[in-house]
Amino acid sequence: MSIIDDSGVLAIATRLMRLSEQLRKDGAQVYKEYGIEFEPKWFPIIYVLYYKPQLSVVGLAAEIGYTHPSTISLLKELEKQKLVRGQKDKTDQRKRLIRLTPEGRALVARMEPVWQVFREAFAGLLDTPHNLMQAIIEVENNFKEKSLLQRALPQRR
Repeated sequence: MSIIDDSGVLAIATRLMRLSEQLRKDGAQVYKEYGIEFEPKWFPIIYVLYYKPQLSVVGLAAEIGYTHPSTISLLKELEKQKLVRGQKDKTDQRKRLIRLTPEGRALVARMEPVWQVFREAFAGLLDTPHNLMQAIIEVENNFKEKSLLQRALPQRR
């Protein structure tokens, strides 16, 4: 074990980032093994636009739970790959509506069988005595009730 591992809750963000990076790295390799050039960080946008075919940037950011700047950064990458495109909203020129391109929809069609492979692989990976997905939901709900900052400030000395 490392010092970070021994630090317990103090390194929770570090440990979650480490886990996230490993999942993304392996995920990219899985896609590659199936002949799909795809960055797992693009998944939330592609997935949401598959089910909600047109969203504003703000709506998309809210749907995936990312900040507006992070969403814009991913959208730029996806536009460069010609997987999504944006256009001005006809009723509100300040809004930009995002949708999958035909290439993006074709990519999703190739990815759907791989998503089933991921579901099965994750089932095995997450088969532990503790339910990680339920724990994540619980912590996210705790955040909605009261942030870490709100919890830490009363402890200030």
